[in-house]
Amino acid sequence: MYEFLLKAHSGLRYLVLLGLVVVVIKSLMGMLNKQPYSSLDNKLGLFTFIFTHTQLLLGLLLYFVSPFVQFGGATMSDKTTRYWTVEHITGMLVAVVLITLARATSKRMPIDADKHKRMFIFNFVALVVIIAVIAISGRKIV
Repeated sequence: MYEFLLKAHSGLRYLVLLGLVVVVIKSLMGMLNKQPYSSLDNKLGLFTFIFTHTQLLLGLLLYFVSPFVQFGGATMSDKTTRYWTVEHITGMLVAVVLITLARATSKRMPIDADKHKRMFIFNFVALVVIIAVIAISGRKIV
């Protein structure tokens, strides 16, 4: 079970990152060019939201079966254990919350420029958080 969850979680990250990059670029272009918030913008945000929440569910399942996640006195003193037990989940939860807030709050906004701006800012910050969390692990994104 652990191997399946790990492979699924590792593979889905590419869809999450791709979705975020596309949403960030599309919303930036929409904001700068004062374009209407189209059904494509909505669908891109929705698919990124779905990929992110699927990744979250896989990650939470993985968190409780991973041999790298350990709760004990030595957790915070060991760099690798601390990363997987505390830093990875905390950073990724922050990113998921930002992506969720972007989608949920932009849907209710009546002005297209505000929707593009909200989607850009929140998803861009989420992307930066994800890249930063991966960077502190010492692993490569690709």
